[in-house]
Amino acid sequence: MSMTQKAEPAVTTPPASGPKETDGRTAQRPLAIRLLARPEVGVFLGAVAVYVFFLITAPPVREAGSMANILYQSSTIGIMALPVALLMIGGEFDLSAGVAVITSALTASMLAYQLSMNVWVGVVVALAVSLAIGFFNGWMVMKTGLPSFLITLGTFLILQGVNLAVTKLVTTNVATDDISDMDGFDQAKKIFASSFDIGGVEVKITIFYWLAFAALATWVLLRTRYGNWIFAVGGNKESARAVGVPVNFTKISLFMLVGFGAWFIGMHQLFTFNTVQSGEGVGQELIYISAAVIGGCLLTGGAGSAIGPVFGAFMFGMVQQGIVYAGWNPDWFKAFLGVMLLGAVLINLWVSRTATRR
Repeated sequence: MSMTQKAEPAVTTPPASGPKETDGRTAQRPLAIRLLARPEVGVFLGAVAVYVFFLITAPPVREAGSMANILYQSSTIGIMALPVALLMIGGEFDLSAGVAVITSALTASMLAYQLSMNVWVGVVVALAVSLAIGFFNGWMVMKTGLPSFLITLGTFLILQGVNLAVTKLVTTNVATDDISDMDGFDQAKKIFASSFDIGGVEVKITIFYWLAFAALATWVLLRTRYGNWIFAVGGNKESARAVGVPVNFTKISLFMLVGFGAWFIGMHQLFTFNTVQSGEGVGQELIYISAAVIGGCLLTGGAGSAIGPVFGAFMFGMVQQGIVYAGWNPDWFKAFLGVMLLGAVLINLWVSRTATRR
């Protein structure tokens, strides 16, 4: 008998045919759900819904001139909502943004008028003041470790009081003097408050600035190292610092960016109306923050975009002007604002849970 045995080939079981079982965590979610999980898509659909609503209920909205007014109103909100949104992505708030706009306009107006100087001197000094306010807010937040809500609430109260007190002290009135006949006014007005005739419709220059700033902010967020820093410090600043992100520089610069936006809108208001009411601006900070939240910027920071706040600002402008065109009581605007904000918060909560679901 042979002492060796012939090895038999191993028997392999062919793989079972049919669909593979999954535990639900790795399953591909439907495309529609993945698209709706993007906050930009949600706010875009919301903006379309608001537009269609007023298109039906307010016939004047269908006219080109009315749409130009709506876009103008949206741009004055949207230009400020953009830096506020970037700051929120970076994990901070600025409650002084509304009154900072008036501080900038008052500085430029009173400096030029009271000292009989070219208005461009006032414009430049106002820019320095606005950037300094932003730097102060950012430096205080980083130096003390206190929530930006508290720091900027203090700045809000300081600026509100200074705006009123200094204006009364200098002009003996609550408003600044008319600067329309001063040197440099016409040139500054062309840059900050001019308009163009397009197809017989007057279009304000702020609309073009708004869209250009939005494109620039989108590029910064998505294509630059600084944009990565913004998301990193908003997500977890300690982790960001551990990997070499300059947290202090990033956050302070974001507050200064809000200051720049306040200066720009302040100059627009000054050269549009030629004078400034010192008590204005209170409450506007909530409009800017709300536009950013409706645009998909999470209150916890670390998430958001520059495109979302564009649609958020459009919704505000659409509601604000649409109520007027519909002939309703303008007081309803605040009610619409509350409904949109609450809806946006709920949508953001759903988006956050959807994004983290595995």
